[in-house]
Amino acid sequence: MSGDSRGQIENFPTSDREVSTARSGVRVRNLAWTLASYGEPILWLTGGALAMATAMIVGLLGYIAYQGVVAFWPSRVVELRLLDGRVLWGEIARAERYVPGRDVLEGLPENVREKATKLLERAGTVRRRLIRVGNFELTGEHFRWVSDFEVDEGGQSHPQWVLVLERRAWGRFYGVPKAFLIEGQQVAEDPETIWAQFCRVHPEAVRLWKKIRSLERYTLGRISHRMEDERLRVRTAELRYGPDSPQAVAARERWQERQAVLEEEAARVTQQIQELQAQLGRWAIQLRTSDGQEATISLGDIVRAYPANQLGWRGRVGIYLARIWEFLSDEPREANSEGGVFPAIFGTVLMTLLMALGVAPFGVIAAIYLREYARGGLVVSAVRIAVNNLAGVPSIVFGVFGLGFFCYTVGTTIDQLFFAARLPSPTYGSGGILWASLTLALLTLPVVIVATEEALAAVPNSMREGSYACGATKWQTIRRVVLPRAMPGILTGMILAMARGAGEVAPLMLVGAVKLAPELPIDGEFPFFHPERSFMHLGFHIYDLGFQSQNAEAARPMVFATALLLILIVFALNMSAILIRSRLRRRLLGSQF
Repeated sequence: MSGDSRGQIENFPTSDREVSTARSGVRVRNLAWTLASYGEPILWLTGGALAMATAMIVGLLGYIAYQGVVAFWPSRVVELRLLDGRVLWGEIARAERYVPGRDVLEGLPENVREKATKLLERAGTVRRRLIRVGNFELTGEHFRWVSDFEVDEGGQSHPQWVLVLERRAWGRFYGVPKAFLIEGQQVAEDPETIWAQFCRVHPEAVRLWKKIRSLERYTLGRISHRMEDERLRVRTAELRYGPDSPQAVAARERWQERQAVLEEEAARVTQQIQELQAQLGRWAIQLRTSDGQEATISLGDIVRAYPANQLGWRGRVGIYLARIWEFLSDEPREANSEGGVFPAIFGTVLMTLLMALGVAPFGVIAAIYLREYARGGLVVSAVRIAVNNLAGVPSIVFGVFGLGFFCYTVGTTIDQLFFAARLPSPTYGSGGILWASLTLALLTLPVVIVATEEALAAVPNSMREGSYACGATKWQTIRRVVLPRAMPGILTGMILAMARGAGEVAPLMLVGAVKLAPELPIDGEFPFFHPERSFMHLGFHIYDLGFQSQNAEAARPMVFATALLLILIVFALNMSAILIRSRLRRRLLGSQF
């Protein structure tokens, strides 16, 4: 190309304005039009939207992670001396600034109102702090707001010997140790000696409490189950052969014999429990509260105790780790606002796995038929439209369907056919983990169908034709050629289905999730897996803590901790599926030639 022609190309006008000005010999370039022609505004718009969405996601996850991590950190106990002479002990939950209303100011004593007015004139707002005062059985409240104008000058300190007691009921207790009691007799009176005695005896008290709990729940529970099984055998014989039949009479005689043996065994276990409770009741600690009241607390009612204002870094880390372990391995207590969430973890993981086992075969089979076998027509188009519409149906509608179809129709039929002896108490005719899993399988079925169809369509037709050329049938081609190549895409659909199903709450409220499930769906009793049982779920647990808890402020840290745990569990399940998908993809790519 010559230099003249190159110059003509470089000087070629690129806009209408350049054409009009080129004729007059003046060259003016429209910069905005040029940027638009290259898509620069759209590039910045889409990039900005992506950056904003990423920042929102990272900010949300970061906030939940921070609140969930710090929820278990032990804080110091503060002492506040108020202008009216009262003294408060407690932990500061949070602080905020506000403007008190005129009616609030007029209702204050004169000296308090003057201080509040000065603070408002100086800063325009007043700080107030939410103090966890505990001692609910004495004060009738767990938390109390305290404004700065209520606190006396220099009236804030951190007492050395205020103990924080985390109890199995009634929430936390704050008090200074006054005496340590053994069988009602004082053996220590100064705080240091009392604390040393408590640290020596409390581990034994916890061991006895756990042994009592095990006997009550598992030993007596097994005896109760065996008695119920014998009663059901009698009832079954009466229904099958008649109340006066020889079979029913023999069953009643056997039941009477077994009942006497089981009642004797239950009485022996009950006597052992009473002896352990008497031994556990020997130890107690007496404390004095901030308002001068005294309370005696049995060591068996105390989960954990510590002098908050004497803890160093190592002590705080120890309390922090103990609380995290309790959160992951123990059961809820105090209306789910304290304790652990292990039953909810177990129920969430088990339900998600059952849902995946239920949705995978039906979704894949339906997609194979629609993509490989069905001929295009009105029926197939209607089915695809229905599948796409199902993906937009509110989840509560699936819950209503699951309650009506699985629980009231299928479950009631199963009870009438196989569990008539238990009626009118339902076995499968009420919510359970099996019906919850199947309901969520229906909810996530469109996701799996659509993803599987796209994965099957992505397999080149040349592979199918090559298989047919080698003499393979259509099913052999699908099973040995198409499905292996489409498996990564199918697993992608499963990942999306698991991510959505694990976080659903609305359907579970109708088909099996409960506030507290003392028995897990899997235990040591035959048949070991009990799909009819209700279960706990982390998503429902978050809802219950956030909206149904009687002590909302105490439950607030647990909301963030449970939400963080649910995110981590869903992430772990998804990562496991992603790793399996990556291995399959590497194996398939390595087998190509």
